[in-house]
Amino acid sequence: MTTPQNEVPPQKLEASFSMLTMSIASSALMAMGLAPDPQSGKTQTDKNVARFNIDLLITLKEKTKNNLTAEENDLLNHILQDLQMKFIQMK
Repeated sequence: MTTPQNEVPPQKLEASFSMLTMSIASSALMAMGLAPDPQSGKTQTDKNVARFNIDLLITLKEKTKNNLTAEENDLLNHILQDLQMKFIQMK
């Protein structure tokens, strides 16, 4: 398979704890109506789905306690704090 000269080949995504965390956080943001759905381009609000994704991150934090690097732990804590504040501000 060849790619046209001006087209950049897609980068291979590396599975990591940070990518998992960001993926769940992105789902929470979409459910809060703060980010558009990448397929439809539309924003929708679903408080139950937002809460579910935040709860997933809380569970992930509890289950990985003392097994994360300092950077992973900081990322997870910051994301959770940010999402929880945004969730509280939802109408």
